[in-house]
Amino acid sequence: MKNKTLWIAGAIAAVLIFFVWTSYNGFVVKNEAVDGQWAQVEAQYQRRMDLIPNLVGAVQGGMKQETAVFSAIADARTKYGSAKTVDEKAAAATGVESALSRLLVVMENYPQLKSLETVHDLMVSLEGTENRVSVERGRFNDAVKDFNMSAKRFPSNVIASMFGFKDRAYFEAATGAEVAPKVNF
Repeated sequence: MKNKTLWIAGAIAAVLIFFVWTSYNGFVVKNEAVDGQWAQVEAQYQRRMDLIPNLVGAVQGGMKQETAVFSAIADARTKYGSAKTVDEKAAAATGVESALSRLLVVMENYPQLKSLETVHDLMVSLEGTENRVSVERGRFNDAVKDFNMSAKRFPSNVIASMFGFKDRAYFEAATGAEVAPKVNF
């Protein structure tokens, strides 16, 4: 009887150890998936940051009077470059998007700029990059959702709290992002 009890206790302990082990490893994998997906978002942000000076330079060559728009873009790029956390980078990227949208409005009001082949090519590249940023943000949020759901479901939520796995923040649009910027001339 004593041997049977030891076997049952051992089997229960083995099942619990296996559950903890696989749950922990699952959280590690999902956490790394979130980090990896954020790296993809950052790669697209970097592509955008690399295109912006070329576009700004090409547009500046066509018009000198819109210095406020260009300085806003430069400031937004600087803020992104100095951001450290995911939240800071997301906020800085929103500033870049706002400044870029003002530049696009300026370009719409100056059709002669669109005729410059360099500006056109850079705009097409930037448009593609913006689409990539959007896709990668969506994938990032999907990875965060998968991680957060695992961290909240019972019984894996017990393992998550034991090992310090906490909810990850979604990428969210900045307040007011749904309103198109206005540029006054």
